[in-house]
Amino acid sequence: MIIPAIDLIQGQCVRLQQGDYQLKTVYPQQPIERIQAFESAGFTYCHIVDLDGAKNPENNQYALITEIVKASKIRIQVGGGIRDRAAIDRLLNAGVDRVVIGSLAVKQPPLVQQWIEELGSDKIVLALDIRWNDKNPLVLTSAWQEESSLSLWELLDQYPDIQHVLCTDIACDGMLQGPNLELYQHAITRFPNLSWQASGGIRDQNDVSDLQRLGISAAIVGKALYQRDFTPC
Repeated sequence: MIIPAIDLIQGQCVRLQQGDYQLKTVYPQQPIERIQAFESAGFTYCHIVDLDGAKNPENNQYALITEIVKASKIRIQVGGGIRDRAAIDRLLNAGVDRVVIGSLAVKQPPLVQQWIEELGSDKIVLALDIRWNDKNPLVLTSAWQEESSLSLWELLDQYPDIQHVLCTDIACDGMLQGPNLELYQHAITRFPNLSWQASGGIRDQNDVSDLQRLGISAAIVGKALYQRDFTPC
């Protein structure tokens, strides 16, 4: 399945290059117009990142996200600055299908595992950003500014009940040079029962097909969707 991405800064659709807020492209189409266009094209799911909330949870765009949810029938997962249960409940009550937990999943696994147990494994997505270091996926936090001592595999061992994992190789993000297929092959081999979402570097339908052949459940496509046509699958 292809999941189109909408990244939000101050109510605008943007794309960053390798997570750098200084290297952003702003697109003219408004977020509600964008998700309605995705729906018309046949997509059934959307990934929204609140980049303002990621930098400062107090500056979140939940009001806009609520409007986006109401504007289409597409199921939506939302990430960016989610730090507590109140934020999760607010988004789920607004109609968001899944919430995406990033840095907190690395820094406080017992707390996030508790949320998974309370809400159900289908309501939480772990978003884990990694640096591929000699075939060792080191997990990063805090908008890629901090490198943890954990590998992706060690971290996932702390989540016995997780179902959905969104994994991004930061070297690929926003570069349109192809995804790290080797990373995802290792991931699926080690954790075959997880629903893996691949993100970063996806250029075209051929990249999506390569990921599907590996067994990836979903491909998050951002910048390429603004430049090329994809067939929902």
